[in-house]
Amino acid sequence: MKSIAIVIPAYNEKENILRLVQSIRKKLNCLIVIVDDSSDLITKKIIKKSKIKNLLYFNRGKKSGRGSAVLFGLKKILKSKKKVDCLIEMDADFSHSPSELKKNISYFFNNSLDFLICSRYIKGSKIINWPLSRKILSKLSNTLAKLLLEVPVHDYTNGFRFYSRSAAQTIIKKCNKSGGGFIILSEIILVLWKKNFKISETTTIFRNRVRGESSVNIRLIIDSLIGLFKLYLLKKSSKI
Repeated sequence: MKSIAIVIPAYNEKENILRLVQSIRKKLNCLIVIVDDSSDLITKKIIKKSKIKNLLYFNRGKKSGRGSAVLFGLKKILKSKKKVDCLIEMDADFSHSPSELKKNISYFFNNSLDFLICSRYIKGSKIINWPLSRKILSKLSNTLAKLLLEVPVHDYTNGFRFYSRSAAQTIIKKCNKSGGGFIILSEIILVLWKKNFKISETTTIFRNRVRGESSVNIRLIIDSLIGLFKLYLLKKSSKI
């Protein structure tokens, strides 16, 4: 039987985190790693009180970026005693549905993939209740990433992804040159494509959060744009 682990980066997700973990548990018996950048420790208290088994919780004490949280979680899994075959990342706010996990895991292994992206921008996918401003911003950022990085995928910025162990090991070694935030999502795509890993996309239903507030702000957007141009220069220099 294949071994699965899920990394959940979290920031002020006290309204969602326990519900999400319980929902995942109903679908899969897998290792869950929560990397929490909240400073108020409320999420920590919720998780500790739940006494859920096969779960690792890490609080980093300050907001250091979604991308760096995922790298942190992947590293913890790879350093653990568990021989994990597929490492998954997903958001803490239910924008990525646990109900899609099993079908995507089957697709991942049946096609011997190294990297599977749940793409919002392929035929059959849906985006539900996302504000028009966020849709426009996402489309523009994806279009710009595709123009600059030239990797043949449709969605550079969705954080619902599945990695082989070897792909995750490469991510840990090679990524984190573009910044610690969302831009690492694009950096991972570029690195794994350049290293000739087997990549595919699958359909998904992306839902806007119902509880809590988004951490996306103007500073994060500017940092992501700067990071994207760093990736472009990195690609041109052939130093990946």
